[in-house]
Amino acid sequence: MIDQTRRGLLKGVLGAGVAGIALGSGLVPLRALAAPDASKWPKKAFATPGVDETIAELYGMEAEESDKISMDLPTIAQNGAVVPVKVETSLPNVTGIALLVAKNPNALAATFEIPKGTLPFISNRLKMAETTDVVAVVISDGKAYKATQNVKVTVGGCGG
Repeated sequence: MIDQTRRGLLKGVLGAGVAGIALGSGLVPLRALAAPDASKWPKKAFATPGVDETIAELYGMEAEESDKISMDLPTIAQNGAVVPVKVETSLPNVTGIALLVAKNPNALAATFEIPKGTLPFISNRLKMAETTDVVAVVISDGKAYKATQNVKVTVGGCGG
């Protein structure tokens, strides 16, 4: 009969050793690093109020509605401090995705550069103070497209 305590200890030691080797060799990063070039930071776009104004400041163009953008977020958010959102699209040659929250003091919540050959999918959590529209903007073939979904933020999650 095999001693289960001994087996558990050996598995733990072996797992810790493999994890240590992976971390030490750089196979698994210890932390995510921010972009080192702050000159690309769209500071003015983050300070611009209003959705259309922010899109114009960020991309220099207007965005047209598209049914090829899929947004997955709750219609009712019980906690406006952490509203999960996922955006994906079937548009070709996507180079950027941005998330905007219409009634936030600064509409732009996040912006992402999508490298060539990468699946155009992002996932994030938004902070929303009140019921408002969430807008996803996708840059595809040099044009801006958007999709909008309203999210009702409830106080204490009671639907009122």
